[in-house]
Amino acid sequence: MKKLNGTTQKEALERVRANIGEASREKLRVRLGEVNNQLTEKAYHYDCADNRVYLTGYSYLAFYDWDLYFENIYQSYHGISDFCFTNLEKFLEVQEPNGFIARTFGCWGLTGGLFKPFIAQTALLGTYQTGNWNWLRERYGHIKKFLEYWFAFKDSDHNGLCYWDSALQSGCDNQDSRCTGLCEGVDLNCYLVRELQSMTVIAGHLGYAEDKKAFEEQVDRLISLINSNLWDKDTGFYYDRDEKTGLQIQVKAVSGFTPLWVGIASPEQARRLVYEHLLNPDEFWTDYPVATYARTEPDYYQGNKDVNWRGSNWIPTTYMVFHGLMKYGYYDIAGYLAYKTFEMVLQKDKNTREFYNAVTGEGYGMDPFYGWSTLAYYMPLEFELSYNPTNLLNKEIKPLGELYAIDPPVYPKMNRQNTDR
Repeated sequence: MKKLNGTTQKEALERVRANIGEASREKLRVRLGEVNNQLTEKAYHYDCADNRVYLTGYSYLAFYDWDLYFENIYQSYHGISDFCFTNLEKFLEVQEPNGFIARTFGCWGLTGGLFKPFIAQTALLGTYQTGNWNWLRERYGHIKKFLEYWFAFKDSDHNGLCYWDSALQSGCDNQDSRCTGLCEGVDLNCYLVRELQSMTVIAGHLGYAEDKKAFEEQVDRLISLINSNLWDKDTGFYYDRDEKTGLQIQVKAVSGFTPLWVGIASPEQARRLVYEHLLNPDEFWTDYPVATYARTEPDYYQGNKDVNWRGSNWIPTTYMVFHGLMKYGYYDIAGYLAYKTFEMVLQKDKNTREFYNAVTGEGYGMDPFYGWSTLAYYMPLEFELSYNPTNLLNKEIKPLGELYAIDPPVYPKMNRQNTDR
């Protein structure tokens, strides 16, 4: 494992240019210009009723929970933070008294179950860019209540681990063999760790010392529960748990690598995850990794049937694995993954696509797509800079788009006083 040394932005950019070649450099310039034009024309929606602009990766006007977090990372490359607040504001406005927040709004109304635990993380991403904590101070109670809802209403056996109601709620829409019944998801509980860690940062900054201590203690408990209940030492993998039976659901899915992203696996657990499973060509290490289901699963397939999470490559989960590898020092593997994902998204289709065939690299789903798949274009640069915008303690959010010298997307301006930040 070769450790990356600190490099200047100029040096990092030169390395990316050398590694991808002149033809890809020009193609990247054109592609990012197209993406930003698509964002301008299709992704930004001005609501005259409340004088706010909202962001979505979907032209059919649906706004989703975890999509927003990853879409805002791409926005941060261009120094844009507004949608960390306007979209969340909309979700928070429909919060129910018990803390429940729907996971999507838009063309279908408020549907699809509970918002995944990405609210505090998204708010923190935006606040680090603006340096103004007023928005969080005013909405702190709402975000805290949202987190309390998870542990109060999504933990029926009271063991401290929360459950998904369904594969659809998890965001991995058709992983039905993994999300059976009340599914204590590895990914869900890792997301909750990050959400609690975000609240620790927020509470500390706002001066809520008792809350900060309580969140820190809850983080420690949840990490311990994940490792004691969802890790299987015999196979060296993290699995979901069926809350009704108390048994692990031993389906190997990309969610089993989420503890790498969150940093809660031990070095030995990380080693087994990487060498026994991630790099295993019979499981997750396809020609264009990372597959979302292991090839050994009976219902694994590559294809464009509906929205396929049973093997296809989805950029946000690959992105999590990439940063998990960096966190644990697997730099050579992380570098390969960064450049291979970049190659797939840039070269295998004329447009950015919603998801990809993990064997052929063929693009599937929405065409064109300007949502979370756009992260792939910056993975090589993040690798060379050893930069992780998902680091909850990283107060410097870098506008990397300046390095590529791409004109940022342009969106309708709003009355900034409405967001009060």
